[in-house]
Amino acid sequence: MNDRHLPDEFDLIARYFVPLTKGFPGAFALGDDAAVLHPEPGRDIVATADTMVAGIHFFNSDPPAFIARKLLRVNLSDLAAMGARPRYYLLTLALPKDTDAEWVAAFAAGLAEDQEFYGITLAGGDTVATSGPATLTLAALGDVSAGKALRRSGAQKGDRIYVTGTLGDGALGLAVLQGGLAHLSKAHATHLIDRYHLPRPRLAIGRKLIDFAHAAIDISDGLIADLGHVATQSGVGATVEAARLPLSAAVTAALEKDSDLLVTVLGGGDDYELLFTIAQGKEEQLAALAEDEAVKITCIGRIEAMGGVRVLDAQGAEIPLKSTGFRHF
Repeated sequence: MNDRHLPDEFDLIARYFVPLTKGFPGAFALGDDAAVLHPEPGRDIVATADTMVAGIHFFNSDPPAFIARKLLRVNLSDLAAMGARPRYYLLTLALPKDTDAEWVAAFAAGLAEDQEFYGITLAGGDTVATSGPATLTLAALGDVSAGKALRRSGAQKGDRIYVTGTLGDGALGLAVLQGGLAHLSKAHATHLIDRYHLPRPRLAIGRKLIDFAHAAIDISDGLIADLGHVATQSGVGATVEAARLPLSAAVTAALEKDSDLLVTVLGGGDDYELLFTIAQGKEEQLAALAEDEAVKITCIGRIEAMGGVRVLDAQGAEIPLKSTGFRHF
């Protein structure tokens, strides 16, 4: 960071963040203690929050626009998992005192780009200085038809387990940034890094799953860990068939060189794809949904009556798992 020091707190807010309220009257141009929201009749509010800490969730060298967009997108992915429509967000920044104005300007520009694309507006927040690493917290608010929010707790025996997109890209993208997977082509490495930096929240699919999915979650801590959350909340077990996992060309190339990376694909996290369970007989609806949204939707296993989460190889043998996913503590 250079010596282009930040203005004081109020000038910083006025310069970089008031424009992100985009005229939303309830934000009062960030001039009051809190925002005022007006939920629509017949809609429930869905709220979520995530924190990212420099050196843990992002590199100090990452482009600030990418950091901002990922911070917003991981929250949008939570809204997608509950079938919610994004509406507003609150932003809290604890920034080192040597943070420069150029960094904040690029960060705000990243937010502006993504909030325009996803249809969400800044409603308030806070900015403070810290002697520790940059700590960024974003809380997103969405809404959904009353009583219709998707939950983790509805999976039923016999349901099929589906995921959107491809798995393992984010975790292997982090591995590339940490200096690993040197054998990959430049194109494959670039793809993986992009998926790590910029998740794709599946908002439209989440909203369309409301009427026929039994349970849903977004894959943030790792496929097995997050499927485990669904199984625990629903009081069921789950079986995943490794041969069915949807993989990008980049992940496939990495596995061809080192099959042990399957553990990272299963437990590495940072996919931010949707995992959901649906009763048998909905294949045509899902195929139509995948075509409409131009997103791959793949069946990877089934819900059992009990037994935790297990992964089977192509021969039907259980794959031992040393790690099931990311843990914060």
